[in-house]
Amino acid sequence: MSTVTQEASPQTRMKNWRWQFSVMLTIVFGAPFLSAVPAPDTESRPLNVLFISIDDLRCEVGVYQGGRSLTPNIDRLAAAGVKFDRAYAQYPLCNASRASTLFGRYPRTSELYGNRDWMNAWYPDWVSLPRYFRQQGYFTLRSGKIFHGDRIDDAAAWTVGGVPHEYNDPKPASVLADRPVTRKEEEARLAKMRTSDVERAPGSDYWQAVEDPAELALLEDTRATDRVIEFLRDRETGNRPFFIGFGPTKPHSPLVAPKEFFELYDLEDIELPVDFAVRPKVPEGFPPAAIRAINADLFIERDAQADEARAMVRAYLACTSYADWNVGRVLKVLEEEGLLDSTLVVLWSDHGYQLGEKGKWSKAGSLWEQGVRVPMIIHHPDAAGNGRASPRVVQLLDLYSTMVDLCGLPVPEGIEGQSLRPLLANPSADWETPAFSVWSERDRGISGAVVRTEQWRFAKFYGPGAGIFLTNPQNDPDELINLAHDSAYADVVAQLSTLLDAHVAGRTEPTPDPLWFIPRKE
Repeated sequence: MSTVTQEASPQTRMKNWRWQFSVMLTIVFGAPFLSAVPAPDTESRPLNVLFISIDDLRCEVGVYQGGRSLTPNIDRLAAAGVKFDRAYAQYPLCNASRASTLFGRYPRTSELYGNRDWMNAWYPDWVSLPRYFRQQGYFTLRSGKIFHGDRIDDAAAWTVGGVPHEYNDPKPASVLADRPVTRKEEEARLAKMRTSDVERAPGSDYWQAVEDPAELALLEDTRATDRVIEFLRDRETGNRPFFIGFGPTKPHSPLVAPKEFFELYDLEDIELPVDFAVRPKVPEGFPPAAIRAINADLFIERDAQADEARAMVRAYLACTSYADWNVGRVLKVLEEEGLLDSTLVVLWSDHGYQLGEKGKWSKAGSLWEQGVRVPMIIHHPDAAGNGRASPRVVQLLDLYSTMVDLCGLPVPEGIEGQSLRPLLANPSADWETPAFSVWSERDRGISGAVVRTEQWRFAKFYGPGAGIFLTNPQNDPDELINLAHDSAYADVVAQLSTLLDAHVAGRTEPTPDPLWFIPRKE
C-alpha cells in the first residue's frame, strides 16, 4: 500500500487522479485480493478473526448504491464476501450502539443509552464479544476504537491493547421516568446542552487536510493500522488463533485526514442533499421530535452555508477514503502472510450519519435511514454466498451470534441477535426479522423508535413532540413524505405499530398531555 501513498504525493499528482488512484490499486494488487480459496480445516484449527469497526461511517462507500467515496479496498472486500445492503444499527450514538453490538443485547434490554456508561458496571455477568473469544482460547488484540475509545474499554477482553475504563457508575435505580418532563425542565436541559455543545465545538466542528510530515506521523488511525500490521507480521500468539479488533476512528469528527485524500474530490462536484437546510429542520408533516434541534458534531449552533457545507462533505469523503486506505493496508498484509484462507473478516460501522439532510450534521438522535443504516460486509473463506449482496434486513446485533457460530463456538445464553449463517450461504434466503433502532433524548426512557422492513420504515416518538411517521424508502429515498396519516396505508401502520409497540413495551418516555414541543431558537 506504500506505493499508493507515493503516487499520492504532491510531486507526482496528476489531474486525472481519480482514474489513476483506482488503476494503481489494480496494478499493485492485481485481481481482487480476496479470491476464491479452499475451505479452512476448522476442525484442526479455529478461524482467525479480523473485526473492523469504522467510526461514524454511513453507506457513503463506493460499492453501495449512491456512495460517493473512493473506497477500492472496501469495495474489493465486498466483491469477495457478502455485502449486506440493509444492515442497521440499534442506536445512533457511539457507545450505546457499540455496547449493543459487542454484548449482543438490544438497547431496550440493557437500557444503556448514553456515551458515559459501561455495560459491565450495570451487568457484571454479561460477556463482551472479544472477551468471549479470549475466554475460548484466542489471542486478542485491540488497535483503535472498538468499544467507546479508551474511556470505555473492556480491558479484560484483550490480550494486548486493553485500557482500564474511566466510567464505572452503577445502573440508576430507574432509567424510566414516572411522569412527563415539564416545559421548564426541558428548557433548562436544552440550555445546558447548547452550552456543552458549544464548549465541545472547537474539538469537533472543523476539517483539516494534513500536509506536515510531523502531523502525518501522529495521525492515530495510521498508527493504529501500523500496530495491526506489525502484529500480523510477527504473530507472537503462542500458536493460538487470533481475534483482532481494528477500529479506524475516521470519518468521525473532526474531519482530519492527509491532504492526498482531499484531493481525490473536486469541491465543485460535491452535491448537497435535496432537503439541505442551514439548520436542523423537521420536514413538513413529520413529528417535531423527528429532528433534534441542535447539531452535535458539525455546524454546532451555527448556520451551514452552502459553500462551507460542500467543503465539509468533501472532508467526510476524504476521511472515508483515508479509512479505506488503512483497511487496505491491513488486508494486503493479511494476504501477504497467507492468512486469508483462515480468517473471518467482518467490517461494520457503529451507525450512520447525516451530512446536511434535513439540516442535520450528526448521527445523534437520527432515526432516519442515513442515521441508522450502516455498511456491513462479512467474508468467510468457505461461504457459498461470497461475491453477492444480500437485500435482507439485518442488524448489528446479529454480529455476536454470527461470529461465534462461524468460528464453531457455542453461543452464550442471553444473546439476542441471530446468526447470519443462512444469508452467507444464500444472500437471498428468506429472512423475516425486521430491524429495530431506538433513541433516548432526555434519559427518561426511549423517546423515539423505528422499525425497518424491506419496504417500510415506521417510527414513533414519545415525550415532547410525539408523533409517528411512515416512509417508503424505495419510492421516497429522501424520506420527504409521511404516509402515516394516509388512510391507504392504515393496515401497514397498524401492523408495524404492533411490532414496534412490542419491542419498546415498558421502556418509553411518558408523553405530555396536552402535547407540547419547544421549537428550535432562531
